Amino acid sequence: MKPLNKTTFICIDCESTGLDTKKDSIIEIAITKFTFEETLDSFESLVDPGCSIPQESIQIHNITNDMVKGKPHISQVLPNILSMAKDNIIIGHNIQFDIDLVCHAATLNKIPCKLHTNPSIDTLRLARLYGESPTNSLAVLREHFNIPDEGAHRAMSDVIVNMQVFQKLTTKFKSAQQILEKLKKPIQLRTMPLGKHKGREFREIPADYLSWASRQNFDQDLLYSIKSELKKRKNRGGFEQSSNPFSNL
Repeated sequence: MKPLNKTTFICIDCESTGLDTKKDSIIEIAITKFTFEETLDSFESLVDPGCSIPQESIQIHNITNDMVKGKPHISQVLPNILSMAKDNIIIGHNIQFDIDLVCHAATLNKIPCKLHTNPSIDTLRLARLYGESPTNSLAVLREHFNIPDEGAHRAMSDVIVNMQVFQKLTTKFKSAQQILEKLKKPIQLRTMPLGKHKGREFREIPADYLSWASRQNFDQDLLYSIKSELKKRKNRGGFEQSSNPFSNL
């Protein structure tokens, strides 16, 4: 088993016109091939999406329509990205979003793409497992680990920060295989990460809201945490009822 510091990883980050991986387009993409000891290769490019970038997206990444005008089409950029990625382990924050964006763009442009078959490590889930940061956003993790600010919320700056966060989150692991095995199991969250009860412990959230949330298309960790809390309450309720001699009066 190859030591963690000798393993080759790929870090990918995309900026896009929106958050729908089936409808929105990549407007910037960055990729770095690295080990814990050195950067092996790196590439970044703005991408002309062939459509207007919504203002709400511009406010997030500060990439304007003028900036992408005349830049390469995604079909010109993807072959280099996929060649660099090959079958290496992909890391990123909420990495499935980026993988889905790239794979969908490849499908639309009839470019062979097997990126979805690569092993992947989501640093968002690693941060949940670590459990010592106030929140698990990349920006807060950067501050938590005293990693230098790389500037604007752009693809390559996020890649650089993400690589360093990844190394901080994996100090207790000896190999990539150990990480992949650990992340096969759902992670118990301490607090609700989104919605109107964001930041509250699950035990404080009303049962009807948890019941509704358990039927939503959330990620495996959040659904596991919600259902675990509901199960606790059901078991506790059943125990309290059976141990109460007046429960049927």
